[in-house]
Amino acid sequence: MFHKKGLKKQIFTLVLAAAMICQSQTASAAAVSLQAGAQNALTTPSLQVTGTEGVQTISVDGMQQAETEAKADNSDVALTAGAGVMVSSPLYVAPEDMDEQEYDEEETAGAAYGYTNLGIAQVADHLNVRETAEDGSKIVGKMENDTGCEILGIEGDKAHITSGSVEGYVSLDYILTGKDAVAQADSVVKELATVNADGLKLREEPSLDAPVYDMVAYGEELEVLDNGSDWVGVDFDGNELYVSADYVTVDTKLKTALNMTEFLYGAGVSDVRVELCEYAKQFVGNPYVWGGTSLTKGADCSGFVLSVFAKYGISLPHSSRAQANSGTRVKMSEAKPGDLVFYAKGGRINHVAIYIGGGQVISASSPKTGIRIASAYYRTPVAVTRILQD
Repeated sequence: MFHKKGLKKQIFTLVLAAAMICQSQTASAAAVSLQAGAQNALTTPSLQVTGTEGVQTISVDGMQQAETEAKADNSDVALTAGAGVMVSSPLYVAPEDMDEQEYDEEETAGAAYGYTNLGIAQVADHLNVRETAEDGSKIVGKMENDTGCEILGIEGDKAHITSGSVEGYVSLDYILTGKDAVAQADSVVKELATVNADGLKLREEPSLDAPVYDMVAYGEELEVLDNGSDWVGVDFDGNELYVSADYVTVDTKLKTALNMTEFLYGAGVSDVRVELCEYAKQFVGNPYVWGGTSLTKGADCSGFVLSVFAKYGISLPHSSRAQANSGTRVKMSEAKPGDLVFYAKGGRINHVAIYIGGGQVISASSPKTGIRIASAYYRTPVAVTRILQD
């Protein structure tokens, strides 16, 4: 005989214990065998619990044994009692979870080539990267056609992006995103040669004896047409030219944006070098005066260099030969904007110019031309000196 109060208490304790046991099983559907014996199963009152997937019958007798077995066994257990029915708990996926999954798929649609949300510039010339989302704000970089970028967010009709060392805003009218960007990247990704030296010579044939067609700045990326062991054939303005394999790194990747310093001078150039070159270029067209040091009224070659560097607190002698012995000698292939390039006549140094990057120099050239910008190879350089140590 069971007393009603005692039976209710036992039933409550059993249901609570069964719930705790089910919750403690993290692998598969929990099951605890409540073995009360065949005779007790026939004579003991039972409690029926209606669940999501069926009916569970739990015997009162054998509760203590079930609890002991459940604590000792972490494997799959079945909640049964004699002729009871095992109850399973199917995994329920909420609609919110499904929406989140769809959202994640949309977010990863633009993941490719090292980008998590790829954007591809589509322009005829260059796409301006601006400091803010406001039209007319400062230009901080440039993106060529098919340049890749990471899209950080959208503000109105502008995309907030990063590309290379540039972060800023571009018009969405000129950017492909998502799957369209990935498809475009797949079709345009190329083998690129990144220049590791400033003033790298582009030759018409893969030979040191071949004529120099032009020069390229440090950090410039050129499409590879022929990746040889000694010479790399590259595309330059539609012409197949050659650069020494020792001075380029070849890789398969998307182009990245150039900041304004890189756009004007090449990558890896310090701000002081840029400022010095920009300062010197203000005086283009001013007169050449032998023995002069005035940047406006007239200077000779060493006087021009002397006065430009004086602006930055650097004192140099008023002689091209003496300036050649200042600072540190470097190779022409290693020249950076702000380095001094020297020329000679009859084996004697007689002219100095300031290298401004991209294979160009600025100098007080002659009474006829005054202060001008010219190719660094308008004469054969005999020495390069680095005054700015950075």
